[in-house]
Amino acid sequence: MRIRGGRLPIGRNPAGASDEGTSDEAASGEGTSAEGASREGTSSVGTSDVGTSGAGGSGDGGSGDGQAAGGRGSAGAGTPSSPWARGAAALLAGALPALAFPAPGLWWFAYVALVPWLLLIRTAHSPRRAALDGWIGGIGFIIAVHHWLVPSLHVFIVLLAALLGLLWAPWGLLVSRLLGGAPSASRAVAAVVVVPSGWLMIELVRSWEGLGGPWGLLGASQWEVAPGLRVASVGGVWLVSLLVLAVNTGAALLVADRAARTTAGVLLVVCALSVAAMWAWAPRPTSTGTVRIAVVQPGVVEGPGSVARRFDRGEELTRSLEGRGVDLVVWGESSIGAGAWERPETARRLAELSRRVGADLLVNVDARQTDGSGRSGIFKSAVLVGPDGPTGDRYDKMRLVPFGEYVPARSLLGWATSVGKAAGEDRLRGDRQVVMTLPDGAPGLRIGPLVCFETAFPDMSRRLVRDGAQVIVAQSATSTFQDSWAPAQHASLGALRAAENGRPMVHATLTGISAAYGPRGERVGRPLGTDASAAEVFDLPLARGETLYGRLGDWPVYGALAALAVLCAVEGLRALRRPAPGPPGPPARTAHGSPGRPGR
Repeated sequence: MRIRGGRLPIGRNPAGASDEGTSDEAASGEGTSAEGASREGTSSVGTSDVGTSGAGGSGDGGSGDGQAAGGRGSAGAGTPSSPWARGAAALLAGALPALAFPAPGLWWFAYVALVPWLLLIRTAHSPRRAALDGWIGGIGFIIAVHHWLVPSLHVFIVLLAALLGLLWAPWGLLVSRLLGGAPSASRAVAAVVVVPSGWLMIELVRSWEGLGGPWGLLGASQWEVAPGLRVASVGGVWLVSLLVLAVNTGAALLVADRAARTTAGVLLVVCALSVAAMWAWAPRPTSTGTVRIAVVQPGVVEGPGSVARRFDRGEELTRSLEGRGVDLVVWGESSIGAGAWERPETARRLAELSRRVGADLLVNVDARQTDGSGRSGIFKSAVLVGPDGPTGDRYDKMRLVPFGEYVPARSLLGWATSVGKAAGEDRLRGDRQVVMTLPDGAPGLRIGPLVCFETAFPDMSRRLVRDGAQVIVAQSATSTFQDSWAPAQHASLGALRAAENGRPMVHATLTGISAAYGPRGERVGRPLGTDASAAEVFDLPLARGETLYGRLGDWPVYGALAALAVLCAVEGLRALRRPAPGPPGPPARTAHGSPGRPGR
């Protein structure tokens, strides 16, 4: 044995330390705490003197942070040593996945975008550092994905990101636990299953409306990729997120640990074969004809009297559809403001348009109204208008945009109205979803309306289809964020909702991007960009049949919960079986003495 620096290794011999680091016991956490590392002889002194990585590095150049605190991972070359530099790296690594969403639209990047973040957390020298890396990366992710909100929220977005970023702190612990050190084959398999499951729990919590809703779900980056849309038809956007995370985790294993590369390669092949199997055998919607739906996009109208001038422009564009055989005309969100809706001639003008075009109009009213239960206040409502005026079919928006349409806990957070563009008065919510049957244009056609960011919620479109909707119709307005990534991101959600349910979807906006998608999520016709003021007609293929997601619902979420529950159960059993630490032994004798035993 070679002796470095005049010292002998303390504790176990090098071979024992290495074996312990790659065993299943190591994967379960045996000896990974600071106390355990000292007890098992894998201290930084021992591994440094002998020149082996032990549980922390498996000989891949681990040192420094990677050997501290029980060897939670090997800090490879290039890992920031300064806490500030490491924090900056985590912030940047967390922001990278935003490039996979529109408008950059680098969908392929989603499959490797998390690898730098995973590798960074893997080298954390302690659980506290791993949780901190997760939190800071989460802050970077939230700010990057929602950066277009800065003009509205200003500095408040930093506070919001700091709060939501906490959701990634437990995930950081999970990544460190499963990817740190030298993962065995069983731990690598567990990582590819459990790390994505942990991320999916974050997406599930973020999907609560009060926390901003399900915007920026990683699976949504695959909206224009046919295999990804096929996966969505099986398990919704949730299953696509799991797939993307599994590939990232496998890629991180390929890079991080030489011994785990075979296992990681096999797991990536399994992911590819799973997608191929879904492509081949998952049910496909069956075509049942077409329906012709027109979208009216008036474009940007600003300045004094903009609400009235926008209505006039919408009226002009609708007249241009005369003789084109449309079955339904859709206007965007808030296409009719409070002033116009209160005037009797507005209903008359809309009815006249319906008669000229030969189809019903689905308009959207943002005004003070009274609903069926007698509540009065500002509602955002999808209203169906026929040749004789409003038909009585009305849907009041149920899920409102936090701060944009209401201020959560206004008594505490009302000050946000003075900092950004938060709602001065809270809108009221509808109490049920509505499926409307068209009496004119396409008799018997059933449409399911959604308003604005309700298209981000997979359960709402699924509910409409289960209630009999043949076409999902979304009315939106993103003019506040006209020159940002928001319009493209919002329009892309229609592809996922269509593929999930096997039904076509129309996304109509005031200022773009307006688009239409077929029952497999494929784009139909020509979208209207943010610079367009036009009416566009889409021939949408109708479909029948039920997708697996439509039939089974959010089963990937329950599967992820089960995977995490199994992990917790296994960890708990191993903790119970772990022997209690014995009494401390006598101080070690050394060649030159020690503070406790001076040399003679």
